[in-house]
Amino acid sequence: MRSLSHPERHLVERIGWLRAAVLGANDGIVSTASLIVGVAAASSGKPEVLVAGLASLVAGAMSMAAGEFVSVSSQADTEQADLARERRELREDPESELQELTQIYVARGLDPDLARQVAKQLMAKDALGAHSRDELGISEVVAAKPVQAAITSALTFAAGAALPMIVALAVPFGVLIPAVAAASLVFLAALGAVGAKTGGASPVVGAGRVLFWGAAAMAATAGIGWLFGTVAA
Repeated sequence: MRSLSHPERHLVERIGWLRAAVLGANDGIVSTASLIVGVAAASSGKPEVLVAGLASLVAGAMSMAAGEFVSVSSQADTEQADLARERRELREDPESELQELTQIYVARGLDPDLARQVAKQLMAKDALGAHSRDELGISEVVAAKPVQAAITSALTFAAGAALPMIVALAVPFGVLIPAVAAASLVFLAALGAVGAKTGGASPVVGAGRVLFWGAAAMAATAGIGWLFGTVAA
């Protein structure tokens, strides 16, 4: 029997930070590697490539942090507005709220008498918590955390972007494009597999989907770089 002092932990508890971490690292690798490949295809020197890559790392990390903070803050605002409305309804018409919660439990399979008894007991202990969880679907596990999402996204974007930058620094300019592209695809496959595994999904599927979009992005920017490099020449 599982000890009550050691509650079971579920994968859904990782949703908040896992989503931001995978998105940040994936975007860091894809966008920076794609920019490096595109600039390398259009230019004739390594310094321009490294400057572009560094600019992508800094700007991308800040953009990801700002975007995640604004997006998740909007979600948090909506949750708080719903909770305020629920708090008001509980204060003004508790009987209707009791009936509403009872019907939720009936729809989940309890008989009406038991459902009403459960609803009464839960509302006696924490009425708002019961309604936020079972009516609105808001809980501590999945509640929006803007600061956590912003910091996670910025740090993981920078970490992801640093990987193709390291490769670009290490290899001669003549082999920079294939080296960065190949290494980045390996990084993406590993990230997709780890992210999927951490979330309880198939590592093969996770690796496959990020590989497809990463390869498409680098191919597109390389094509644009070669095209404009040829035109400029």
